[in-house]
Amino acid sequence: MRSPRTRRTRRLRREAWGFAVGSLFFAAGAVPSYAQAVGPIWGALTFVFGSVFFTAAAFIQLALSGRRPPEKALHGAPAADWWSAATQFVGTILFNISTTAVLVAAATGTVDPAAGWRPDAGGSVLFLVSSALALVAAARRHELWDPLARTWHGTWLNAAGSVFFAVSAVGAFVVPSTRTLLDATAANSGTFLGALCFLVAALLSRRAIPSGKE
Repeated sequence: MRSPRTRRTRRLRREAWGFAVGSLFFAAGAVPSYAQAVGPIWGALTFVFGSVFFTAAAFIQLALSGRRPPEKALHGAPAADWWSAATQFVGTILFNISTTAVLVAAATGTVDPAAGWRPDAGGSVLFLVSSALALVAAARRHELWDPLARTWHGTWLNAAGSVFFAVSAVGAFVVPSTRTLLDATAANSGTFLGALCFLVAALLSRRAIPSGKE
């Protein structure tokens, strides 16, 4: 029978791989040549798959965040850690909605460049909020149940990724008068660079996770 420590380690590794795989899907989907090669439906599916992996990993992180011994209250860094994970989880749900909306539009042949933009923008805002809370938790990470849960390199990489996703959301805004993206280059490059930041952060966090062997 696996010990609680071993089970926790396995969940941490699944969290890291979830964010890493989700980031790879988002990075691939943001490359124009890839999108042109696979077509709108598979291009949209790529983002859907990525958002599903993000949500699964975010749920694991939420389940593991903010934990303290029973006699300690949830405040300070543990509270910031938990709220960061909770906000991020809701943000990934909004990405699920936005990517699914784009997939539905592609599958039905609907020409709607604004499909899914509102939840996508909402998810990007929540990622920014989550990153700010994570920085608060990282500043007092000695209070966390696992000090390695919020390392500075991982926290800042995730914060940078959130900023790039926000840039992407702004670039993807559809100008009402022209029905075209405000800045397609910013939309694609913001998504790609943001996903790259999340990928590196996830891989670095996995290296910090112990083997779990007793």
